[in-house]
Amino acid sequence: MICIKTEIPEELCDIDDELKAIYHSSDTVCIWLFNSRQDRNRFMEDTAGMNKADREAYYVANFVS
Repeated sequence: MICIKTEIPEELCDIDDELKAIYHSSDTVCIWLFNSRQDRNRFMEDTAGMNKADREAYYVANFVS
């Protein structure tokens, strides 16, 4: 296991883990938030294999109002 020490805002920690999707690259960690577990699961299934930019675009197009 690899752990990277950082300060995570308490508000983010308080959100149910089933409503978050986490992505990392060599220089970035992204945490996407969802309204339901079903939304999170759909995001994970639909974006499998996508790069960060494509995932961001998909998230904005489908989950940001």
